[in-house]
Amino acid sequence: MKKPIVTFLLVGGMSLFSWPAFSQGVKPALRLEECLAEALAAHPLLRAAAHDVSAAEARVRQAKALAQPSFDLDVDLQPRFLDFRGSGESYVGLSQTFDFPGKRGLRGGVAAREADALRADLDLLKLEIRFQVRESFFRLLFAREILRSAEQDRELARDFLHRAEVKFEAGDIAEMEVVRARVEAAKTANAVRVAENDLRLARARLNVALSRPPGEALEIEGVFAKAEPKEPAADFTARALDARPELRRLRFEIEREKLRERLGFLSYLPDFTVGLSKHRIAGEPKTWDFTLSVPVPLFFWQPKSGEIAEARAARQSLEERFQALGRAIALEVAESRAEAQNAAAQIVLFEREILPQAEDAYGKFLFSYQQGEIGGIELIEARRTLLEVRRSYGEVLYIFNVALAALEKAVGSPLEREGHGQK
Repeated sequence: MKKPIVTFLLVGGMSLFSWPAFSQGVKPALRLEECLAEALAAHPLLRAAAHDVSAAEARVRQAKALAQPSFDLDVDLQPRFLDFRGSGESYVGLSQTFDFPGKRGLRGGVAAREADALRADLDLLKLEIRFQVRESFFRLLFAREILRSAEQDRELARDFLHRAEVKFEAGDIAEMEVVRARVEAAKTANAVRVAENDLRLARARLNVALSRPPGEALEIEGVFAKAEPKEPAADFTARALDARPELRRLRFEIEREKLRERLGFLSYLPDFTVGLSKHRIAGEPKTWDFTLSVPVPLFFWQPKSGEIAEARAARQSLEERFQALGRAIALEVAESRAEAQNAAAQIVLFEREILPQAEDAYGKFLFSYQQGEIGGIELIEARRTLLEVRRSYGEVLYIFNVALAALEKAVGSPLEREGHGQK
């Protein structure tokens, strides 16, 4: 009984790139947002970066901590070695060193800006992980659909081989037609093996992005997005310049160097030590002593001036890098937006013209072959053309979705669009 090849091919084409995933194990198929949530919750690099932030926050408390007080004991006029009881005079008290007003707050500010910079690094790592997960998810989705297409192609080639063998036995075609059909069947079987291997690699890549073992069973559920963001490119650029973690990090570093410069100026002003002690003299009433100790800044101005110059130069360097990075980010946004727009236009072209024409052409060639009007080689070429068009359509969908992921990374915040189809 002959298979309805045209119906099979056209129905398969309608379902291409919208094939639902099926869970082969206990775990259900994951949607894109579930993959993102799992990666952000379990990624070891994120946990390590969070620990770095906690360590930096602890350094803020250290920087603002007061110096420890000192216990002072001075026993004078001892008649014998270590004869404390027989001493003629003694001092017992406490002393405390204080920073010159403003220094402690500036030290805390410097440490706080360093903690803010590490938080920006954490946000940057989240952006990168989100992009990796999205790109790996789309790669797996594409590999899955390519395998489905290859399996359809294999079934078509087998059916074509069966038809050729029947025609040959009936004396309607030459043996060369059967040989060509066998070659095509072998090629399609090999294409399935290649697609299966690509699918395994894509699944391993997504597993690693999710902090799972590469060989763990994993199924996904979703379709490619086709709707592009409606927001103008200028708005994306403004959002990126405000939200990108790299720029925020540089802002925090610039503020840190400004605080270091101010701290360097305050370092010209000395700290001071205050002490209070009880004074005893043999045969005299006990009294209280108050001491104030202030270092004389005669020899430390040169290193302090070096610290100020270093902070000023570092700040100027960071400001130049901030400007250069802002321009690079604006270009990154524009390139990602342009790539997404170009892929979106190609999607429309494929769906409105190229795919329907390729499917219609194959249907006509198949009918002509069945009527004996053309040979098998023409049908093989028509089928190969259709499959190449479908693969190109899938690549365009993949490129478009990866471009959207790159645009989201470039902007530094999620994109709002309708009909994205991945949740």
